[in-house]
Amino acid sequence: MTPAIKALEKAKVVFSVHQYEHDSNAPSYGLEASEKLGVATEKVFKTLVTNLDSGDLVVAIIPVDQKLNLKAVAKASKAKKAKMADPIDVARATGYVLGGVSPLGQKKPLKTLLDDSAKAQSTIYVSAGRRGLEVELTATDLLKITNGQFAHLKAE
Repeated sequence: MTPAIKALEKAKVVFSVHQYEHDSNAPSYGLEASEKLGVATEKVFKTLVTNLDSGDLVVAIIPVDQKLNLKAVAKASKAKKAKMADPIDVARATGYVLGGVSPLGQKKPLKTLLDDSAKAQSTIYVSAGRRGLEVELTATDLLKITNGQFAHLKAE
């Protein structure tokens, strides 16, 4: 039981847990999840943590086959610049290791942005807080629990 799953249970939302055998040599944890679960890449989302010029950390959630537009993160966060956060800062703030960072159940709840492509999906998959473990839920429930918002985050 991860903090992400506990957060979902506490919020009393409908979700399902999906587990697969994680390969530590996989070049992309997100694409591995999509492939091993047999789910289209546009339904599986990766959790990326960025650092704003203000020093604040922001979670950006995008489809696993897409690249993050850091300028879009900055704009949605009303900041001038954003860059990928240092892995040590990510682990310290979220309580999760890279490849298993969940937008849910973080030690310190961070501002959360979800790519607007999630609106087109009935449910999406995000990390449940461990490599090889995903949770499926609606985008609106994810935003409700994280107090997040939709934004266009994918690189064009």
